[in-house]
Amino acid sequence: MKTRIGFNLLALLLALTACTLPNFGPDEGEQPTSKVLFQDDFSDPYSGWDQIEEPEGVTNYHDGKYRIYVGATNTDVWANPGLEFTDSLIDVEATKVGGDNNNDFGVICRYQDGGNFYFFVISSDGYYGIGKLSGGTQMLIGTQSMPPSEVILQGDNTNNIRAGCVGSTLTLIVNGETLAEFEDTEFASGDVGLLAGSFTNPGTEIYFDNFQALRP
Repeated sequence: MKTRIGFNLLALLLALTACTLPNFGPDEGEQPTSKVLFQDDFSDPYSGWDQIEEPEGVTNYHDGKYRIYVGATNTDVWANPGLEFTDSLIDVEATKVGGDNNNDFGVICRYQDGGNFYFFVISSDGYYGIGKLSGGTQMLIGTQSMPPSEVILQGDNTNNIRAGCVGSTLTLIVNGETLAEFEDTEFASGDVGLLAGSFTNPGTEIYFDNFQALRP
């Protein structure tokens, strides 16, 4: 069982200026959907996400993906597009391209600020968890440690991560399988985001693609 309590948190914050988000319409032959609140394939480096490069961490666009690099130990680095949603389903493809399998990465919902939000994470050695930062204190929800799952593709593989923030219900779905569902009422709305972190070794590097925030 992997404990994910009491590590350093690095919030890479960027003052977001107003911008026009790209319109990623349906591909030819697909039916348009009214459920899409926001989507990004990261082909446009001006679509609104944080672009920060520091020794402790990097969040930036890279070759049509969104890259998060963690250069310090026991640290999480995250990024946001500067949006506001209440209920949403957040979906993304995530691939480990560098660092230790003992890591964590996933998505954020109802982000208030650098010390208050929900997160949904998996690791490249097969663990998962739902948690939150509340007043700057990090905690898992519904469990004391991150349990393992064979559903998670380990190593340098791509996993589909979907998080549900619907009312008080928080749900983590990985590769089409529901791994956890818990209740929490602290945050009702906020931004979405992406997150990656390290444990004892620095160098975690995750590429994210095909991000969507959907209406439930």
